Amino acid sequence: MRGCGTRLVWLLVLALAWLDPALGGEEEDGAVVAEEEEDEDEVLSDELKEEDSVLVLHEHNFARALSEHRLLLVEFYAPWCGHCQRLAPAFAQAAATLRNESSVVRLGKVDATAQAALASEFGVTSYPTLKLFRDGNRTHPLAYTGRMDAKGIVRWMQRRASPSATLLHNATTAAAFISSQDLVVVGFFKDLGGEAAQVFYEVAGEVVDMPFGVAEAAELFQAYGLAADTVCLFKKFDEGRTDFPVDPAQGLDAAKLTQLLRVHSLELVMEFTNETSDQIFGAKIPHHMLLFLNKSSSAQLGLRDGFRAAAGAFRGQVLFVVVDVTGFGADVLPFFGMTPADAPTLRLVKMENNRKYQMEQDAFSDTAIRAFVQAVLDGKVKPHLMSAEPPEDWDTRPVKVLVGKTFEQVAFDETRNVFVKFYAPWCSHCQEMAAAWEELGERYKDHKDIVIAEMDATANELENITIRGFPTLHYFPAGPGRKMVEYKSARDVETFSKFLENGGTLPEEPPTVPKTPENSTGSEEPSPLGTAESRDEL
Repeated sequence: MRGCGTRLVWLLVLALAWLDPALGGEEEDGAVVAEEEEDEDEVLSDELKEEDSVLVLHEHNFARALSEHRLLLVEFYAPWCGHCQRLAPAFAQAAATLRNESSVVRLGKVDATAQAALASEFGVTSYPTLKLFRDGNRTHPLAYTGRMDAKGIVRWMQRRASPSATLLHNATTAAAFISSQDLVVVGFFKDLGGEAAQVFYEVAGEVVDMPFGVAEAAELFQAYGLAADTVCLFKKFDEGRTDFPVDPAQGLDAAKLTQLLRVHSLELVMEFTNETSDQIFGAKIPHHMLLFLNKSSSAQLGLRDGFRAAAGAFRGQVLFVVVDVTGFGADVLPFFGMTPADAPTLRLVKMENNRKYQMEQDAFSDTAIRAFVQAVLDGKVKPHLMSAEPPEDWDTRPVKVLVGKTFEQVAFDETRNVFVKFYAPWCSHCQEMAAAWEELGERYKDHKDIVIAEMDATANELENITIRGFPTLHYFPAGPGRKMVEYKSARDVETFSKFLENGGTLPEEPPTVPKTPENSTGSEEPSPLGTAESRDEL
C-alpha cells in the first residue's frame, strides 16, 4: 500500500486494478526535464550495458538496441519515483526470465529525467511509462497494457513473441487444446484472413492470462455444433461453455469481446483470495455483492447455496464474492466497519463511487438476496455510511476532529469558512503534512470565522462527497449554497494561509519553472475508499 506497511483492503485493489491494470499507479511530471547536465568528462557511446539483465539505454545507444533486438520493452522512469522503485525488482526478474528463454525479447530502461530528448520523443509525461518497440521501429511503439509484476510482464512479452492464438487443424488437436487448461478461448472463423478473425487475434494478444486457439476447418464447426463464426469460451466449471456468436453485420468489437471474456471467465461465485483478487477487480464489473462468513462454521458455509442461486440473474452486472472473515478476507473488514463477529452478513458495493449497501435484516435466501440487489440497482436503497464517534474534545482542539455524524453541522456552517483535511492513518503523505496542518490550526484557532479541521476518511463516509486520494483538502466557504472548493496547491503553512486570507483562492503570481521535478507539494496516496487514480501528481 505504497509503503504504508498494511495489507490490501477492498478498494485499494480497485484503485490499482479497475482504472489501470497495466500501471497500478504512476507519477506525473508536468514537463519532463533533465535533472542536471551530464558530467562533461563522461562520454557516452553506443555500447549496450546491463544492470540486473536490464539494458541501460540513453540517446547514444538507443538506436543500436532497437536494431539488435526485435522485441524491446523499455521502461521510462524517474529515480525519485516511488512506483518506479517498487517496479524495479519485478522488472529485473522479468528481464532475467525472458533473457534465459529467448534472445528475441529484451527489457531496457531509460532515466527519463536525464534523457529528456528520448522522453520528449516518445511522449513520456508520467512514471513509470513502458513502451514496446518492435522490429527496430521507433515511430510507433506499443503501450504496455499488462500487469506490473514479473509474471505479468513475462506473459505479456511471451504472447508478443509468438502467435497470439494456436491454429487447431482437426478434432484431435482441438480436443487436446480445450482439455489442456481449465479455461481456453477458441475462435471459429470460416475465413482466418477476415476482419472478425483479425479482431480476435488482437484480443488474444492483449488478454494474456487465457490461452487462445483458432479454427477454420469445416469438421470443427460441425464437431462443436456451429454454423457461423463464433467465439467459444470453454471452462471446467459452472456451465462449461459460453458462446459469443459474431454479428454478421457488425462483426467483432475488441473491447466488447474482451469484457465478455473477462466476465464469463470468472466463476459465478468467487472466493476472495490472494490468487483471485486480480481477477475480481480486473473484470471491471460495476457492483460487487459480498457474503461475509466464517468458513470454519458449517452452518455459515451452507449459506453459499442461496447466494449462488441468486447470482445467475445478475451476471456481468453484479459480481458475487464470498469473503472468509477468518482468512484472507479479514484484512478488508475495517473498510466495511466490521469485525469477524459480524459474520454472516451481506454487503453490496457500488464500485464507481465506493458506496456500500446493507440489508436492513440479513436474509440469506436466494429470493431475498435477488430482491435486495435489484432494489439497489433501481436506486431504492440508501447507502450505509460509516461514522466513528467524535472525541470528547473534538471541537476544543486547534484542529477540529470531524466524523461522519458531525461533518454536516461543521463544514456547512454558513457563518464560517471551513478548511478540511481528509486523511488516512496509514498514508505517508498525510503524515508528512501533519505538522503543517497542526501549525495552521494554531495560527487560526482564535479566528471565529475560520475553522481548520480534519477527518479520517477510512472510518467515516459522506453521502455526497467521495474522497479519491489521501490527503484530500476541501474548503467550504461561509454563506448559503453548500459550496466546496478543492485545494490543489502547495502543502505548506504559508501557502495555506494565503489561500485562506484570499477567500479560498490563491493570489495570482508569475509562473515559475523549476529546474528539477519537485514531488513534495502535490503527491497523493491512493484511496482504498474509491476509484482513485493511483498516482503522485507533481
